[in-house]
Amino acid sequence: MNETLELALLPFQLAFMQNAFLVTLIISVPMALLSCYLVLKGWSLMGDAVSHAVLPGVVIAYVLGLPFAAGAFVAGLFCALAAGYLKDNSRVKEDTILGIVFSGMFALGVVLYVKIQPDIHLDHILFGDMLGISTADLLETTAIASASAAFILLFRKDLLVQAFDRQHASAIGLPVKLLHYGLLAVLSLVVVGALKAVGIILAVAMLVAPGAIAALLTRRFPSMLMVAVAVALGASFLGIWLSFMIDSAPAPTIVLLMSILFVFAFLRRMLESRRPAQET
Repeated sequence: MNETLELALLPFQLAFMQNAFLVTLIISVPMALLSCYLVLKGWSLMGDAVSHAVLPGVVIAYVLGLPFAAGAFVAGLFCALAAGYLKDNSRVKEDTILGIVFSGMFALGVVLYVKIQPDIHLDHILFGDMLGISTADLLETTAIASASAAFILLFRKDLLVQAFDRQHASAIGLPVKLLHYGLLAVLSLVVVGALKAVGIILAVAMLVAPGAIAALLTRRFPSMLMVAVAVALGASFLGIWLSFMIDSAPAPTIVLLMSILFVFAFLRRMLESRRPAQET
């Protein structure tokens, strides 16, 4: 019994595991908040696009000797703004534009990576390296998460109105363009913050799953925000601990837990929707 308890508590005694817990829990909060708006606006693919688009920015930042976060942020923001410009100035649908832009940016990143062959490992960019988090990485992620969460919470009501009806938001005097591009900037920033923890590919799930699960479990937006944060924190904490116990990769384990939660939430919603029909 004592040996089992000691093994269960071992991850909390190791410094690299403590950093992994901290960095993932910190970045989970703004990602969960943002996922609610992405789900409401139908922007799930936008998170996918920005996540993939940061790769060329990371490689170019390496060549120029700049922080990887700076290059990733500029590349992600460029992708979001380019997709918005193409949507406003063409007849092509938004999902098609996003698919073209993010696949092109990701392909450019892979070509640059193969050509330049930087010291950074491609797997660490794609899937994260939360077990190799340094104190500097932790401080950087904390700053990014704090700024992103502050923006979302400060403008949460305005962002909600804009998400449901942009024309109404403009009619009542809300700064629609500022909210739109501010949300895109925060999206890019959050992806940069998640780069070290979960990588650019698995960040997509973190940006979609908490909001999707919360949407199935709640009926009011404030509750949706709280449930999304709780889901992200719970799955992140349990996923890292479980990955240590079963010797698996932390980020995919977190995403797998979120996928399981989504299935249970979906089944619960189906059962609830059938009950009124059976009673009548």
